[in-house]
Amino acid sequence: MAVSEAAGGSSWAAAAPGRAGPAPGAAPGAAPGAGPAPAAGPGPCWAAVLACLSLACSYVGSLYVWGSPLPRDHPSVIKRRFTSVLVVSGLSPAFVWLWKELTGIKPDTPLPALLGLRLEGLVPATLLPLLLTMILFLGPLIQLSMDCPWRWLDGVRVAFDPRFWVLCLGDVRWLRNQVVAPLTEELVFRACMLPMLVPCTGPGPAVLACPLFFGVAHFHHVIEQLRFRQGSVGSIFMSAAFQFSYTAVFGAYTAFLFLRTGHLAGPVLCHSFCNSMGFPAVGAALEHPRRRALLPCYLLGVLLFLLLLHPLTEPAFFGGAPACAPRPGAPPACS
Repeated sequence: MAVSEAAGGSSWAAAAPGRAGPAPGAAPGAAPGAGPAPAAGPGPCWAAVLACLSLACSYVGSLYVWGSPLPRDHPSVIKRRFTSVLVVSGLSPAFVWLWKELTGIKPDTPLPALLGLRLEGLVPATLLPLLLTMILFLGPLIQLSMDCPWRWLDGVRVAFDPRFWVLCLGDVRWLRNQVVAPLTEELVFRACMLPMLVPCTGPGPAVLACPLFFGVAHFHHVIEQLRFRQGSVGSIFMSAAFQFSYTAVFGAYTAFLFLRTGHLAGPVLCHSFCNSMGFPAVGAALEHPRRRALLPCYLLGVLLFLLLLHPLTEPAFFGGAPACAPRPGAPPACS
């Protein structure tokens, strides 16, 4: 899942206010702003890291401002947390704007487009990442179809039945797992963090660094598990370590999707799909009565995913990636 880097690590311009003249590395007599964009210095990078830490702490902290004694799955707790995380998520673009103002890094791309909120290339940016993720889950999907008592056509009918979606929308846990969590987490941990990290580290290290904030943020579940004694201390921390690992890997994948597509929609839909599927039940597949047919599907899904990862996320499909090349004419850093 490598993301190649352009020379200098980033195509962002670190333009100090009021500064004019040829860019570093430009040929003599070149017009102002010509030549390769300089990499962001240590000041903007420290500001980016602090801003990302502040975003992560604000998001997790908003879950605990209510001080409820009830568990996290209680409807009243979920509704209160909806309010706080939506407020934090709504304010999160202000962190990016403030970082731009304080560091002097001024991309020509408007802030909404930089955050993946744009219409150009929206349809392929919505469908192709979801298709790619479903290919990765080919084995679990086949396993689900084998174990499901419904016929395939019955499942299609249910999916197009408005009453099914009314029931889903009335379930606050479903709303949390399939709508609110994917939307707010991708906005905060991908759309707002990556535009600040890419100018400092380049896209490749940013894809690897961004999920660390996401993975660490999920450690807050340990607090509630210990509080309600949902297992031994050792098992709780082992579970948290496992959760950190797969959320970090998943976060790297959605960060990759965001940089390649330049859209927020794809990562949100993939996040929602993965929440609905859960972690692949590999152990159950190994003991499945039809494992000889099932296990090759697991392997085929992984192989096809690796083969199609770059072709299905080609930035040309989506009108370029603003977080990778916000200056007109700048070389894309995530191709």
